[in-house]
Amino acid sequence: MSGRTDSDTRTETAEVDGAAGMHDADDADEDDEDPAVEARRARWTATGTGALLSLAGLAAALLRLSGAAPVLVPAAYAVGAAVCAFAAVLGSRGRTRRALWLLIVGTMIMALGDQFD
Repeated sequence: MSGRTDSDTRTETAEVDGAAGMHDADDADEDDEDPAVEARRARWTATGTGALLSLAGLAAALLRLSGAAPVLVPAAYAVGAAVCAFAAVLGSRGRTRRALWLLIVGTMIMALGDQFD
């Protein structure tokens, strides 16, 4: 036996639970960020993703244009890149939900064009 009584273990358990409760409160404060910060982060994400996908689509269109692929393939990449560029513009203006859907559509157009190769 360790010499502890039941009341000693209950006190230690309460202290541990209290410390965990304080830690949970700190995490809750970090999760409740300012809506303006979240909106700014969403705009930057939509703009950056749209720019990246449009550059990738243009690079793929140029590579496929110089190869022996059918004309539909580089055209699909170029159209998909244009849609993603438009999504980047919308994302920078705060229309992040529409930008997300346009990014999905632009990527699907590029993927569909790749299927014709």
